[in-house]
Amino acid sequence: MSVSAKDPDGPRGGPELLIARNPDPDSRLPYLLRIPLGAGLVFRTSGMWPRTKALYCYPVDDAEWPVAPDILQRVGVRSCARRGGAIDIVLDRGRENRSQLVFTTARGREAVFWQSARTRKQARPNVALPTARAAGIAELEIIVDSHERYAYHFAGQQVRTTQRALPCGDYGLSVDSRLVAVVERKSLPDLVSSLVNGTLRYALGELAALPRAAVVVEERYSQLFKLDRIRPALVADGLAELQVRWPGVPIVFCEARQLAEEWTYRYLAAARAWADAEKPAVDRIGMTPSELGTATAPDAPGPSTGEVRSWARAAGHPVSDRGRLRPEIWQAWRDAQSQQAPP
Repeated sequence: MSVSAKDPDGPRGGPELLIARNPDPDSRLPYLLRIPLGAGLVFRTSGMWPRTKALYCYPVDDAEWPVAPDILQRVGVRSCARRGGAIDIVLDRGRENRSQLVFTTARGREAVFWQSARTRKQARPNVALPTARAAGIAELEIIVDSHERYAYHFAGQQVRTTQRALPCGDYGLSVDSRLVAVVERKSLPDLVSSLVNGTLRYALGELAALPRAAVVVEERYSQLFKLDRIRPALVADGLAELQVRWPGVPIVFCEARQLAEEWTYRYLAAARAWADAEKPAVDRIGMTPSELGTATAPDAPGPSTGEVRSWARAAGHPVSDRGRLRPEIWQAWRDAQSQQAPP
């Protein structure tokens, strides 16, 4: 049964999960988490949501909750119930709404971990990521798109991030005020939906216009074949087609978010080293414009069979309802486009 506690920061019409800044400057856990179970349970914790890994929580007395807390997040709670050695929490929001506090024993001591469905099911790479500088760069500056939600922080690496709007991609590298490399981040659901609705095709076209670009996926490739709402073969074929069309923009499956973040860091560092080495070489050769090897932007994506079929019907050409179009239909469409093109 769900049990709610009185909100210590003023009533808001129902039970709420509260996250406040930990006022103790010496604590290694910078946040306080309060959940509405009983009179209210308070924990010190290391993050505001178990997005990439389970978060360690240290239970404290209710008196440690500040009189005037610095509230960072306040979310309505639909359900908060104890089930065995865990507390299940359902929040009143569309995304990131289900989590669980698990009471367990680690190294002979009682411990509490805050986990979500994502962190519970996510692949465990079971590897220690290196801390060595990528490409020997002491401090890599990475641009994070201002529209990016749940962005990478590169906390374990020597990185300085700045936020601003990018024309494409989610993470970018700028040299002499010019964007030379970007990485587009995709979760598996986002990858599949953008492939199906066609936006991925146009995104790759934009990425291909840059000197260096890639798409990183926070999942294993094998998970494509476990999809149940769309035929896996359709997705696999679509990705293969895009890779053939834009071979200069690799789509890299990195198993887990943690590894995708590491790959992004290493890729952008390598791009920085390449850009630093390329520009002096091109300047010595005297090629103009140097543009750091910028590739010619690819042609706009061609029409789909459905689009040409609709055009053919409107133009009075007989076509079937399904299947491939006859070569003369495609040629008629090309002829019509060339006649419409400006001289």
